[in-house]
Amino acid sequence: MPDSAQFNQFGANNLPGYLGIVITHVEGSEVHADLPVRPELMAPNGFLHAGSVVTLADTCCGYGCVANLPAGAVGFTTVELKSNHLGTAREGTVACVAKAVHLGKTTQVWDAVVTNKDTGKTVALFRCTQMVLYGK
Repeated sequence: MPDSAQFNQFGANNLPGYLGIVITHVEGSEVHADLPVRPELMAPNGFLHAGSVVTLADTCCGYGCVANLPAGAVGFTTVELKSNHLGTAREGTVACVAKAVHLGKTTQVWDAVVTNKDTGKTVALFRCTQMVLYGK
């Protein structure tokens, strides 16, 4: 199973690295990450952009899926995602904890909670379904 350092390296030159997502913990069917809030991640209204929050949650769930691929699987793709945005952040750091709900041979379902680390308040609830891919 890849560890947090390996996942941070894996995403360094892609969207997770570009946004500044830092994977802090990978163990079993749980992944944790932080995202420092900065001006480039904000919507024009001055609040954290929903796309930044969704990318954080989807990255955690996707890395969790990679860490839990069944034998013979070569990858995955997200086939469905949903988020409920309940709060926001203007500064500081938001954190995400993703947990597996279902680890099947053909699909995985993951839930994630994004929180404002400064206030402890929930920013978003997220759920996604991943389709497990196999080689030909």
